[in-house]
Amino acid sequence: MAYYDRIEVMNTMQHQGVVPLFFNRDITIAKKILQACYDGGSRLLEFTNRGDFAHQVFDQLNKFALEKLPGMILGVGSVTDAGAASLYMQLGANFVVTPVFREDIAIVCNRRKVLWSPGCGSLTEITKAEEMGCEIVKLFPGSVYGPKFIKAVKAPQPWTKIMPTGGVDITKENLQAWFEAGATCVGMGSKLISKDIIENQKYDLLEERVRNVLQLVVELRS
Repeated sequence: MAYYDRIEVMNTMQHQGVVPLFFNRDITIAKKILQACYDGGSRLLEFTNRGDFAHQVFDQLNKFALEKLPGMILGVGSVTDAGAASLYMQLGANFVVTPVFREDIAIVCNRRKVLWSPGCGSLTEITKAEEMGCEIVKLFPGSVYGPKFIKAVKAPQPWTKIMPTGGVDITKENLQAWFEAGATCVGMGSKLISKDIIENQKYDLLEERVRNVLQLVVELRS
């Protein structure tokens, strides 16, 4: 079961402003990526469910986080059905992120009081998700909608919390556009944890990049 409750998870998402996300089937590499993000200051990370036996890697990675990385909140992304969500929650997932809005996932997550963030692409979907208890909506793919979509949504619904994912870069210009539009936090995958970093084991570079992005977000918000 989840070690951190959903209010704590939500507050960490909002405070940190960035949700790093990645998948790697090699547990040794996954641990090094998680450690580098942690050393860079991240206290929350999404492991995406994108490969065979991904749940087995997550199981070991979450145990590593609980034992070695105090305060690190590990969740799962790319979940597409209630069965997968239940499996990952049984393995200790502290939050569940989905590419689409599905009521069956909402139900199983709410039953365990685990934060879930569904991918939505319209105000109707966002509203429906919030009616079912969603705290932070995932805007996906963010590159398709852009910062203007968030600004438009928050005009009639200033209470809505949105996390764009896909199309979020590590540059100041890109991040500034998202946060000025009203993003609560941003999901960041390959632009942060790049293929080059993984293939060439540049974990020091990843640590530095995470630290710089988190600091940049603090500056932009201030």
